[in-house]
Amino acid sequence: MAMRTSLLGVLAFGFLCFICLPAEAALKKYQFDVKVSNVSRLCHAKQMVTVNGGFPGPTIYAREGDRIQINVTNYAQYNLSIHWHGLKQYRNGWADGPAYITQCPIQTGNSYVYDFNVTGQRGTLWWHAHILWLRATVYGAIVIMPQQGTPFPFPQPDREEVLVLGEWWNADVEQVEKQGNALGLPPNMSDAHTINGKPGPLFPCSEKYTFAMEVEKGKTYLLRIINAALNDELFFALANHTFTVVEIDAVYTKPFTTDAILIAPGQTTNVLVRANQLPGRYFMAARAFMDAPISVDNKTATAIFQYKGIPETVIPKLPTLPAQNDSDFALSYNSKLKSINTPKYPANVPLNVDRHLLLTVGLGINPCPTCLNGTRLTASLNNISFIMPQTALLQSHYFNIKGVYTLDFPDKPPTPFNFTGAPLTANLRTNVGTRISKIAFNSTVEIVIQDTNLLSVESHPFHLHGYNFFVVGTGIGNFDPKKDPAKYNLIDPIERNTVGVPTGGWTAIRFRADNPGVWFFHCHLELHTGWGLKTAFLVENGPGLDHSILPPPKDLPSC
Repeated sequence: MAMRTSLLGVLAFGFLCFICLPAEAALKKYQFDVKVSNVSRLCHAKQMVTVNGGFPGPTIYAREGDRIQINVTNYAQYNLSIHWHGLKQYRNGWADGPAYITQCPIQTGNSYVYDFNVTGQRGTLWWHAHILWLRATVYGAIVIMPQQGTPFPFPQPDREEVLVLGEWWNADVEQVEKQGNALGLPPNMSDAHTINGKPGPLFPCSEKYTFAMEVEKGKTYLLRIINAALNDELFFALANHTFTVVEIDAVYTKPFTTDAILIAPGQTTNVLVRANQLPGRYFMAARAFMDAPISVDNKTATAIFQYKGIPETVIPKLPTLPAQNDSDFALSYNSKLKSINTPKYPANVPLNVDRHLLLTVGLGINPCPTCLNGTRLTASLNNISFIMPQTALLQSHYFNIKGVYTLDFPDKPPTPFNFTGAPLTANLRTNVGTRISKIAFNSTVEIVIQDTNLLSVESHPFHLHGYNFFVVGTGIGNFDPKKDPAKYNLIDPIERNTVGVPTGGWTAIRFRADNPGVWFFHCHLELHTGWGLKTAFLVENGPGLDHSILPPPKDLPSC
């Protein structure tokens, strides 16, 4: 008996030692079958491209330090690629995913394995198709848990829920895009917003297409919120409850409470919410933010926050969302976002800058003899509307293929003007081309993104692949290089991968170029990306193999 007790003690001690030791990095494997599926919403049934038949697609779960392999097999009629939005892919642009930037698309009937490590990141990110408008239906969440034994730097929630905000078109999205391009006009806006692929009961035929989460009074829930919409910044709120923002774009924040959040396409936000109200049914709601004279889908998507034991016959209460054009809320909300900046999670803001860039956002009109009005809408950075190459930029760089791109993208606009003054329709000699910037390895970079009133001012969410950056400053009007840098936050600015440039204003970001490769930089409004509001940065290799681009995988798709 004593021997048995001793043996049990040894086993128990061994088990305790095992759970106390840091877990080794795991290999997580996923199979993504890209295929056409029948999907119904809003009394309309259609065929659309999905992953594994889901809308949204599957959530990827991993821990910081894990290796992930995702075999993507393309059974759809479109060639496509998938981007793992927000993952830094250090030295491994081959796994980043934007078509014709880091890889050629996966052709129909072929497969490609995205193989990457999750290094130094934890939180909520997402994945989506990165070609044409296919990300309208091909998207899903990425949940990266901290390393085993590492707690959140905020109160541990009782449960988590992923909420992916999106859009729905009754028509085929690719046909909607093609029609808009043929006419030279913006494509038709979406017919509904969605929460986890469901528009909610405010829309017809949506009784069974409403997402609901059951909660228990007194418990705390972590909501992982993702804006996967193509073209709309969104307000999001929960009736009678407040949010505590604790993370954005997989970076911890200084916690603050708010009645609603603002989230742009490409961004993620984690909030804590406590079920501390009278048990009932409460709507979560998402609706567009637009403070410029531009039409958007202004319909409200809803989901239900339902207390346990409350019958479904109880009518949920709607939250009060900010007004559609509430610029003051948008500016105030974004100003509250600060990095947590602790010894464990420091804000390593570059204090000195090696390279300064001023990028002006412009909308324009170019001749188009076949279009409805003889013109086509375009978009540009520093008066250059980007043309997608037919060979991927990273492959061209790595294999030294000539004639695919030029390294003459300007660091500042060629024609200075009063950027946010009276509306302008003048032709500022907008050029087209595949022009990118070369950046020295490990140099520090500051980019000021300046909105302009060419045709109209508008808010633009910009995403940088391969990096996070610090948002050191923002303002309304024209950026003043003599006065505005003195107001920068260089102590605890928010760190993220996608930032909104305010309507008629500017945003300044900083990062250290320590990730060699070719990295896409673009507006995350799919409409504007398609019009040319994009470029890329070629970050040179550093010293030695450890600071150079990894060799490409053997199954890299060819163009």
